[in-house]
Amino acid sequence: MKLDDFDYELPRELIAQFPAAERAASRLLHLDGRSGAVSDRQFRDIVELIAPGDVMVFNDTRVIKARLAGRKKTGGRIEILVERVLSANEVLAQVRASHPPRAGSGLLIADEVDAQVSERRGEFYRLCFERCEDVFALLDRHGAVPLPPYIEHEPDARDAQRYQTVYAREPGAVAAPTAGLHFDEPLLAELRRRGVETAYLTLHVGAGTFQPVRVRDLAEHEMHSEWYHVPPETAQAVADARSRGGRVVAVGTTSLRALETAAASGELKAGYGETKLFIMPGYRFRIVERLVTNFHLPGSTLLMLVSAFGGMDNVRRAYRHAIERRYRFFSYGDAMLIERQNMQPQTSADKRR
Repeated sequence: MKLDDFDYELPRELIAQFPAAERAASRLLHLDGRSGAVSDRQFRDIVELIAPGDVMVFNDTRVIKARLAGRKKTGGRIEILVERVLSANEVLAQVRASHPPRAGSGLLIADEVDAQVSERRGEFYRLCFERCEDVFALLDRHGAVPLPPYIEHEPDARDAQRYQTVYAREPGAVAAPTAGLHFDEPLLAELRRRGVETAYLTLHVGAGTFQPVRVRDLAEHEMHSEWYHVPPETAQAVADARSRGGRVVAVGTTSLRALETAAASGELKAGYGETKLFIMPGYRFRIVERLVTNFHLPGSTLLMLVSAFGGMDNVRRAYRHAIERRYRFFSYGDAMLIERQNMQPQTSADKRR
């Protein structure tokens, strides 16, 4: 497949620059991948669309303040975007500078924190912060929220709260799992009250999520690696839901990729791992049957994933519909609920839906 297969024209004014006034106040476009039908809903309606007995799997990663400003000891200004925390005082990061720093060179962060470039790994640098015992505390003190490049304002206190899910627990992401931004505590409580099970996994979203696909032939694209953890209780919750005829609902493409990676053998297995799973049309889904997701950038691997899930033609029509109806796009925008295109017809166990 070619990169141009996943292009579309989006009016600039539809790129959401700020979140909705309330988390659950966004809109929801419901796409049935089997029929291609779409319907316009409010996000709060999701409590009516997810059935009792289904299990919703959320990504509980926590966004860190991964963007740092500083300078090289030789004087040039730099910007650092942390990709991954490696230890109490080391990170893997992208470094933007007029001249790339060399291994062994020194950096000064916020005019007070010394760091050294240990090595270069492709487009990433291994950085060691001196006299640092807690890199998360250092980032929280000196860093900024790493808003995506299409959000044009400088991050502020509101972003520190709203570019974070209400259930975020495990620090390590440099981008939010944005489908989860629509859920607030009352909505989660109402889902549970109605008999929907909630489960959690962790996938630390990396800086690669901001990177464009640079090849026209998608067979040549290589994904960045991201760390994930599927706890035993989540694997059990998924198995229990499937055994009783419930469906597995991934909240976000990150949850979906973690689940599908952990089920590569055909059965979902708990544990830790790295995923470079690149999902595009033709992929055979093993676990996830419904997907809550935001709208994605043209030519992005995330748009390829949802096209594989809901069907390329269906997703194209849904995106055209969303643009015509003036939905808000990307991280702070509206959401979709997609029914998988190749799901089996409902059985007698599903009639209660």
